Amino acid sequence: MDCIQQSFNTRYSVWVHEALDELSDCFTITDPCLSGHPIVFASREFLKMSGYSREEVVGKNGRIFQGVKTNRRSVMEIREAVREERSIQISILNYRKDGTPFWMLFHMCPVFGKEDGRVIHFVGVQVPIVRKLRRSGSGFVRNGVNMYGDGSSYRETMLGCCRREVCSDTVAELARVSALDSVLADDRELTEEHCKASDIEKRRAITAMNNILSLLTHYSELTGRLVCAKRCCGMSPLGASLNISLGRIKQSFVLTNPYLPDMPIVYASDAYLELIGYARHEVLGRNCRFLSGKDTDLSTQFQIRECIQTEQPCTVCILNYRKDNIPFQNFLHISPVRNSSGKIAYFVEVQLDASCISLDTTQGILRPDRRQLGVVGAVKVAVRSSSMAASSSNA
Repeated sequence: MDCIQQSFNTRYSVWVHEALDELSDCFTITDPCLSGHPIVFASREFLKMSGYSREEVVGKNGRIFQGVKTNRRSVMEIREAVREERSIQISILNYRKDGTPFWMLFHMCPVFGKEDGRVIHFVGVQVPIVRKLRRSGSGFVRNGVNMYGDGSSYRETMLGCCRREVCSDTVAELARVSALDSVLADDRELTEEHCKASDIEKRRAITAMNNILSLLTHYSELTGRLVCAKRCCGMSPLGASLNISLGRIKQSFVLTNPYLPDMPIVYASDAYLELIGYARHEVLGRNCRFLSGKDTDLSTQFQIRECIQTEQPCTVCILNYRKDNIPFQNFLHISPVRNSSGKIAYFVEVQLDASCISLDTTQGILRPDRRQLGVVGAVKVAVRSSSMAASSSNA
């Protein structure tokens, strides 16, 4: 949970939570740089609408609100927008905590770091879709419910829900209702065509998004770590989809970019941050040698530079220092990572605390641990898949 808090607290002023909660809009904020792309903030109005508490939502992926009738194609369109780091506005069926479904207009936008153009967060605004009255044989229908002239109905429903529910007082009736519900699932009244958002709801989502982004920008200025609604300085070092894929790898590792000045760290895993004691914002953009100290062997540093220049993997044991200045023997494996075209895109550096393992040596040469080789393989797959997807989308 510490990384969830750091995701928000290191970027914005402490007053941002209170300011966001004063907005009368339903929205969540997620962090694609964290494992599982979790929610790091949920507004008070969203919690009220969904029926969840903040503790039940923060740290979870947004798919907890999906259910059996949620359109898979809509979910894939949202995932594609995350991968391409772009905005999207789409109608989707979600579920409250008590299981009742409701249709909403989902409007999502990325938030960029001003200093490096990296995607910091995604903001997702949810606007419940309220359907208009339409004529039926016995009166009017609102949200799939027959209404009489006095406004009464023979079926009960939740506002905005596009699925008809039947009340039952007996156990025998429940079986009939279940069977009827499966038939109604194919009814035209339940399709997305009848649950499109109105222009008013679309404008409401855009207005809410602008208000949220304005607040985030303002409260990031107070910390000096500015965010903006548009990428300000070229391409991001890592795409959101690659961030998400790397976040699934639980071991300690970093990714460095050999094409940027001083070969900075562009990705740091949670396990790496735990090992060295630094926060993510204290690591990104720095060269890995910041962990070196007065007793670090210069010949080992030279060996690392030489393997990078020759684009070859290497394994060394080097004395590094944690943030609290406590030294540790870092059993380090470095390997180049190539994209789908075969060009080196990054170098991955996988760390293990040497005091916790038995070093594998053959004729005096250090051999990488199998866990390190597993990380290298997983990173290579993630980078190659990401570059292939990017190439196909640009074709």
